[in-house]
Formats: sequence, structure tokens, C-alpha cells
Amino acid sequence: MIKVAIVGATGYSGRELIKILIRHPEVEIVWLSGKVEKVTPISTIFPELKGRIELDCYDFVFDNKTAGSADLIFLAVPHRVSMDIAPRFLSLGKKIIDLSADFRLNDPLLYKKWYGVEHKSARLLSEAVYGLPEIYRSQIRGASLIANPGCYPTSVILGLAPLLNPGFVELNSIIVDAKTGISGAGRVPQIFTHYSERNESIKGYKILSHQHTPEIEQELTKLAKRRVSITFVPHLVPMDRGILSTIYLTLKRCTREKDILEMYKDFYDKEPFIRIQDQAPDTKDVLNTNFCDIFLIAKKRQIVIFSVIDNLWKGASSQAIQNMNIMFGFEEGTGLR
Repeated sequence: MIKVAIVGATGYSGRELIKILIRHPEVEIVWLSGKVEKVTPISTIFPELKGRIELDCYDFVFDNKTAGSADLIFLAVPHRVSMDIAPRFLSLGKKIIDLSADFRLNDPLLYKKWYGVEHKSARLLSEAVYGLPEIYRSQIRGASLIANPGCYPTSVILGLAPLLNPGFVELNSIIVDAKTGISGAGRVPQIFTHYSERNESIKGYKILSHQHTPEIEQELTKLAKRRVSITFVPHLVPMDRGILSTIYLTLKRCTREKDILEMYKDFYDKEPFIRIQDQAPDTKDVLNTNFCDIFLIAKKRQIVIFSVIDNLWKGASSQAIQNMNIMFGFEEGTGLR
């Protein structure tokens, strides 16, 4: 049994962490903090938790009481916050799983370019492990600081990983058309996520400038062992949650669809949360699950890949718990099935 604390418990990812962890047989939640004006029961903030967890939620102030007896701290906070507080938790011997982008990029200059500020804990970037279990499981086991991947990167990287053998794919002509539910923008109200703005409408946004682009390119480059650049266009669609990434790429030589499909099945043969589908998946197929569903179709040198996840689960909270399970030696699917 381990004890965990959640910083950022009042956001969507924090809520999902609580909902999953309260049924995890190896975990006790001991402390919650979030955006509150005064100490408030978490079941008052989220009435669905009434009778399921009876903890108060505190406004965050760092002190020894904050970390308390927790073995692990989940940081479900906005970007630019974790780099301030993660080092202090680590100095107390706590393990960290950070759901923000603060430790995902290896290069502090890239962080400044895409997030607009100097990285205050750049020395930790080389220590943080990118928390995509299907790629980095062995490193996750011994990690103290996990950079939980972004939602778009999770769907895109998992969709592409089996094909990134050097010399097999045209690495500079990859196009990603991704669509996400509104919860991906977070719980803080914004005009472009207002109901009357998004209902019955679809909108491209941050076109060729989304902050997940360098994260995707960084990880694809590592897999391919040579520079990868992508054309990435995200869209908001009028649904609560889910991501569908449609990925277009060109092979360097004609390859039968059957052979490509076998590559995917071999690559993900022992992965409990990857499902290779025989038809194009719906986002509702993975709703409230840790699954990533993948489907592909190929014709001559052209290939189209569909990769779907729940952005709040595999794209955030359930993947964080999958990482926790690996870090502490629990069966990987504990609490997630």
C-alpha cells in the first residue's frame, strides 16, 4: 500500500485521478490541493464523489505538511507551475508524476520557445523520464520524476511508433490531423470553449503552432534515430472528451497492408492497453478507458493511421496511474480495468 497526494485536484485531470485511485487496492489518497478559496470537502467540489472519499481540499501552499506521509505526488497543475514545486518535493524524497509539460522537453531552449518562459529547473530535464509505458517501461521502473505525456502526443506517438524504422518512412512528410473534445482545454472557463461557441461547430486552432508539436517531434526523432518533423493541425470538436488522430504518411517503398499490420501486431504484442482494430475506431470505443485503439489502411506507398484515446484517461490521468503501477511494482493494469 502506498500513500499519494494530488496537487491540482480541482481540475479535470485531478478529478479523474481521484476517481481511479479511490478504487485502486494498493493506494490511499492522503492529501488534496487545488484552486479553492477556503478548505472545502472534495465531495462538495465534485458531488459525484460523495460517499466515495471524505477528504478536504486545500489551497496549495508548499510546506512539509503538504507532502505529509505521501510516497508519491501527482502534479495535475498548469504548465509553468511544476518546475517551481517539483524540486522541493524531490528534495523530501518524494516521487513525482507531473501531468504538465514542464519536464517533457529535453531542451530548455525549446521549452522557452514554446511555453514563453525560462525553465527554472532545467537540471531536472535530463533526470525526468518520459512516461509513455509502451516505449519507456524499463526507465519508468526506476524513476523518481515522470513527465506524463501530453494527450495529442500519446495518440500520435503510439500511432506511429511501429513504422519509424529508419529508411522505411518519408520522415519529413508526416501529416497529423487531430481532433479533441473540449475538456482538453482544461476546466478554467475560456471564450473559445464556451458552450455557445463550440456547440454544433468544429474549429482548427493553433495551426502549425501547437505546443505539443516539439514534444511529438522529439519522441518520434528518438524512435527513428534521425530528425522527424511533422505537419500538425489540431481541432476542437463539440464533445466532452476523446481524441482522434488521423495520420497520413508516405512509405519509401510499396508495402502490403497485411505486412504493415503484422508489424503493428508484433510491436504491440505484449501491450495490455493497445488494441489493433480491424475497422476505423470511434472515440466512444475508448471512453473512460486506458486503451489506445489503432487502425490503419495502406495503398501502394500511402498509409493512413487512426489512433484514438480518451484525452483525460490515456491522455492524462490513467496513463499517470499506469506509470505509478510500474514505478511501484504493481501489476500494470491495477485500478485501470
